[in-house]
Amino acid sequence: MGKKSKNTNSWLDRFKELPNLKFDRLKMEDLEHIEELKIDYSKENPKEGKHEKPKKGEHYPEYHFETIKDIYVHSMENFKDNVFILDKDNPKDRSYKEYSYREFGDDVEAFGTALTNKYHLKGERIVIIGETQYDWYVSYMAALIGAGIAVPVDKELPENEIENVVNRARAAVVIFSPHVKDRIKSIMSHLYTVKYFIEMRSSERLEGNVIGFNKVLEDGRKLIKNGDTSFLKIETDPDAFKALFFTSGTTANSKGVMASSRQLANNVNAVSAYVVLYEKDRLFSVLPLHHTYESSIGFIVPFANGASIAVCQGLRYISDNLKESQPTIMIAVPLLIESLYKNIMKTIRKSKKEKLVSSMMQITNPLKTLGIDVKRKVFKEIYDGIGGNLRLIVSAAAPIDKKVGKWFSDLGVLFLQGYGLTETSPIAAVTTDYDPRVGSAGKTIINGLIKVDNPAENGEGELLISTDTLMIGYYEDEEATAEVIEYDEDGRRWFHSGDIGYVDKDGYVYITGRIKNVIVTQNGKNIFPEELELLLSDIEEIEECMVYGKEVEGEKELIVTCRVIPNYEKIKEMYGEKTTKEIYDIIWEKIKEVNKKVTSYKAIKGLELKDGEFIKTTTKKIKRFVEIKEGKILAIK
Repeated sequence: MGKKSKNTNSWLDRFKELPNLKFDRLKMEDLEHIEELKIDYSKENPKEGKHEKPKKGEHYPEYHFETIKDIYVHSMENFKDNVFILDKDNPKDRSYKEYSYREFGDDVEAFGTALTNKYHLKGERIVIIGETQYDWYVSYMAALIGAGIAVPVDKELPENEIENVVNRARAAVVIFSPHVKDRIKSIMSHLYTVKYFIEMRSSERLEGNVIGFNKVLEDGRKLIKNGDTSFLKIETDPDAFKALFFTSGTTANSKGVMASSRQLANNVNAVSAYVVLYEKDRLFSVLPLHHTYESSIGFIVPFANGASIAVCQGLRYISDNLKESQPTIMIAVPLLIESLYKNIMKTIRKSKKEKLVSSMMQITNPLKTLGIDVKRKVFKEIYDGIGGNLRLIVSAAAPIDKKVGKWFSDLGVLFLQGYGLTETSPIAAVTTDYDPRVGSAGKTIINGLIKVDNPAENGEGELLISTDTLMIGYYEDEEATAEVIEYDEDGRRWFHSGDIGYVDKDGYVYITGRIKNVIVTQNGKNIFPEELELLLSDIEEIEECMVYGKEVEGEKELIVTCRVIPNYEKIKEMYGEKTTKEIYDIIWEKIKEVNKKVTSYKAIKGLELKDGEFIKTTTKKIKRFVEIKEGKILAIK
């Protein structure tokens, strides 16, 4: 067994340390100084075909792909000359290297041909582990369209967990990046089913069972040059097991989720009905590709539409990368979006333009409804700080403060939210670009249903999901599958999401909590921590928080307790240097103000100041039960 890595948290866990975006001091002018009032921004992204705003109750014409292979063929036929991937060999390179759809397709076919015909890995489980990069995209696509079963794995896992996942999957090949090379080498002898280890960004020849990615590409190109066209002739059964995703284990042990090609393709079909993507769109890839949201919505969706993807080279480079790649779309977790918002607001305050920005939003909003959209001109300096072309932000993976989404909308950036789980591959709902409703987690996807199980008087209850993106089941665990999927009298499958919420008459979903997070009082009242956490997020002195029900010896009732990471920078700015005790008292006074806004049984009665970062999953969710048990505290009441 290899030693457990000390670094068990993903780089996503460091979103809180997002570097300050390099905004210059704002020089914004009043509206009377804006010369051109009427600007037709639709010319920047011309609509191709009939994509007029759908009539009430309707949606855009959707795609009808059955497999990822169908999507691959479609894109190769229609977008060969388009730029697809923008990546760097070294994060410090001054400019991005561009890969066209044609180059990508040639590499996918060469890689797949070599895997299946030279290395005899056809149909095998293929583990892919590493940071987002060109070779990762090639590996995943090759697996999905014919090479075998794709198994994306979190690059931040410690050695013992990588070993566990690879052995559970019975993988025949591990494709890894130099970032995880040492961890892979230390456990190679314990990965009994693995026939080959392929290192990304390497040209090393086969030595033992280790070979460079570029050498595999070279082998495949030789086969194709000699007339081997077998790879693209491999038939894909739409409903066969094609991808294996291991869940984050936020509330339980990690499970393997089995997905078919049809379920993955249906993500593309679902999004196409609600959101229009253009060939000129460019997505900014900042989430890890092992997560279903990024590998499906951040990769396959733009690929199906001829758009491009710019790879973020890491948090320290996020500001430069935004300006270098000038993306139009960013998919991110709430904490990153909130950090972006805080950085922008900090610059606005330092420039003493807070009132002007607010008033200009109030002026430009009604102008936009009249067809006069001057937001990009009025707020040009803010846009320039985030690349200049951003038109769409999609928030996923967790609830986000509604005011943040509203602020970006007022800025002129379309703000959408997506909802789903690994078990729904992942899309179950997404807000539409023609009727965005900030605060909703999204509208139930076409050909899908979401209903509330045993709703309470206020209409809330556990959300049950039945969509054509729903997983085949849990890997080698029929018992666990049966616990979460039930069949109705018509044979329709319903997934117990574990999320608490409600669905409005238009099919828009609103999430209010998690069943496993719920605090149940002695008289049967339910308290959802997420509701209180959203209220606490308005407190400037709080950087991050977690509400939970604390067991106290001698007390029958759980004590509603808030564990807080103070915003030390803000506290110093507002109050000067303070001791831990003084900081505790400041935050407690703020919490008492929040308690006035909720019914008495929901009031927060305990406060803990957190020492260091929260323990989290790689998708930035707090591991609540691990945090409660193992998290370190500075001060407590």
